[in-house]
Amino acid sequence: MSFFHFFSFDATERNARTAVSRMQVLKTRLPEWMQDWLEVIIPGSQILLILFVAWLLQRTLRRLVRRASAHYQLPNELLVPINGLIRWLIIASAVLLVLERMGVSATVLWTAFTGFATVGAVAFFAAWSVLSNLFCALLIFTVRPFKIGDYIEVLDTAEKPGAKGRVVDINLLYTTLEDHGAATGHTAWLQIPNALVFQRVVRRFQGVPPPPAPPATTADAIANASPAAPTPVTPGPFNTP
Repeated sequence: MSFFHFFSFDATERNARTAVSRMQVLKTRLPEWMQDWLEVIIPGSQILLILFVAWLLQRTLRRLVRRASAHYQLPNELLVPINGLIRWLIIASAVLLVLERMGVSATVLWTAFTGFATVGAVAFFAAWSVLSNLFCALLIFTVRPFKIGDYIEVLDTAEKPGAKGRVVDINLLYTTLEDHGAATGHTAWLQIPNALVFQRVVRRFQGVPPPPAPPATTADAIANASPAAPTPVTPGPFNTP
């Protein structure tokens, strides 16, 4: 054992002894009826303090999230999972601290925590596609590569045409486009996963994009075709000039 570890262990032991001695002095100064309840009053006060701090922390974080959503104009659908995640993290931490104050072994708490963490990790990887869309939705609302009303085109590469249309809705899973190439009088919608937006090239138009070129008809193809080259004539005994 190094000198630093020995010194830290010795300091911790001295602090524990000091706390025990102060508790004994406090017991001697209290009335007898309160001494019997002291072992209940102190843990109960600590539990109440933990619950109060957890409630205050949750209230503060929800207020910060509300201000951030008002600043970045986040939709209400995105605030619900964020507030739920904050609430459950605070509740889980408060429950662990309360159980520790009630005398539950730290080893048992750590085993339970690692078990829940393992299950959470497995569920996270199982729902990775859904969670990636949620995270990309948060990026779309904060980074704002486009907004509702813009005309965009999602391309595999910059040379090949892709899904083109006007952004009409952005939710937690999909970005919905009004298909710009649909036939006249027919409205079509393109639902693009949010994760796909950050994996492809996105072309953003300034204004309305030009209409798609109409498909060439057979008559136009024949008219625009280049004239065929004349067939060379092989000289023979009957066609000699």
